[in-house]
Amino acid sequence: MKTTLLASAILLALPITALAADAPPQGWSGSGEAGLSVASGNTKSQNLNAKLNIKFNDEQWKDEFYVTALRNKADTPTGYDLTANRYEAGASMGYKFDERSYIVGAARYEHDEFSPYDYQYIVSVGYGYQILKNASDELAVEVGPGYKVAQPTSFLVPNTSPPPDFIRVDPDSESGLVARGKLDYKHSFSDTVAFVDTFVIESGSDNTFMQNDAGLAVKVNSKLALKVGYQVRHNSDVEPGFKKTDTLMTTNLVYNF
Repeated sequence: MKTTLLASAILLALPITALAADAPPQGWSGSGEAGLSVASGNTKSQNLNAKLNIKFNDEQWKDEFYVTALRNKADTPTGYDLTANRYEAGASMGYKFDERSYIVGAARYEHDEFSPYDYQYIVSVGYGYQILKNASDELAVEVGPGYKVAQPTSFLVPNTSPPPDFIRVDPDSESGLVARGKLDYKHSFSDTVAFVDTFVIESGSDNTFMQNDAGLAVKVNSKLALKVGYQVRHNSDVEPGFKKTDTLMTTNLVYNF
């Protein structure tokens, strides 16, 4: 399945490679975005999500560094508890062969207290290609092998000779070679409105992790924008009691620099 997905994305995009590409911006650039919501009264909740993204681009290098955070507290049957707590950091460094093709090394780490995996990290190398870059559209794809380590979250199983009624099981960590793919797409409807989408897949013998981040950004001025985002995360193999798919909707203020 993973091979089919990546191959299909590349083949569908190849017919548009003949379109002219604009020169990419040079030097450092970045953006920071954050969203906060607080409710009180009959119910209480606090939600914070934030992301910092820094890029460097010149004639030889195509680099990116990012950190994200998600934290939520809400009323639950047991009290006012933490219901989401996730941190992620990643980096990639690409060495360009020409205006379109490059070799890339990438790393990603995440810690999540409310997912099927306590933590996951991966290092990879691959080949990247800028399929399309013009005034309204940008499309780039990366494919390559990597090595991944993941720690499944502990879970409870019924005890055959209670008490207690349940026994906590701590699974062994999983590690091994994976295939990594990434697809970045951007479409500018106008000078002020743009759609962005990033799809990542990390597939190995133990688990296939997929994440898609889609967002619609509207510029307020040259520095500020409002962004609505929708994230889907999927793990193909999870321990009992965990769902395979998580979704997240965000509304953030973005500062570009």
